Amino acid sequence: MGLSFVIDKEFIGKDYTQNKLAKAEYEGCIFIECKFNGAFLDNQYFTDCTFKNCDLTNANISHTTLNSVVFEECKLVGIQFENTNSMLCSFSFTKCNLHLASFNRMQIPKTDFKDCNLNGVDFTNTNLEGSIFSGSNLKNTIFESSNLKLVDFSAALEVVIDPTVNTMLKAKFSMNSLPGLLQKFNLQIE
Repeated sequence: MGLSFVIDKEFIGKDYTQNKLAKAEYEGCIFIECKFNGAFLDNQYFTDCTFKNCDLTNANISHTTLNSVVFEECKLVGIQFENTNSMLCSFSFTKCNLHLASFNRMQIPKTDFKDCNLNGVDFTNTNLEGSIFSGSNLKNTIFESSNLKLVDFSAALEVVIDPTVNTMLKAKFSMNSLPGLLQKFNLQIE
C-alpha cells in the first residue's frame, strides 16, 4: 500500500514531538511554528514545501526526501542531512540556526545559506559548487575535500577555509576573509 498524498496544506503550531507526523508524500505544504525537535521524520517525502519558524533540533530525517524545500527562521541544530535520500535533494536556508548540522559527502550545488548560523557545521567532501553563504556565520565550520567552485563567501562572517585541501576555483571572498584563508600558514597580516 502506497503513501497518501497531502497537497497544499498548512500546518500551524503543531507539536510532533510526541505524536509523529503521518507518513505521506507532502507537496506544496507549509509548516509554520511546528515542533519537530527530536521527532522521527524518517522516510517522509517533502516536495516544494516550506518550513517557517519550526524547531527541528535533532530530528531524525533518515531516508527522507527533501526536494525543493525552503527553511526560513528554523532551528535545525544537529540535523544529519547526509542521511536523507540523496535523489532529488535540494533545499535553501534563510535565517536558520544549523549549529552542528552535517552535510557530509552530499551533492548540494547551488544551495543558499542566507543569514544563517553555521557554527560547527560539517561540509566534508561536500559538493557546494555555486552555493551562496550571504550573511552567514561560518565559525568553526568544516570544509575539507569540498568542492567550493564558484561559491560566494563574499558576505560571510568568520570564514576559515584551507585552500590547499578544497577545490575553490573562482570562489568569491571579501578582503576581510583573507586572514581566514591564510590561517593555516601562521602568517602575520597587518
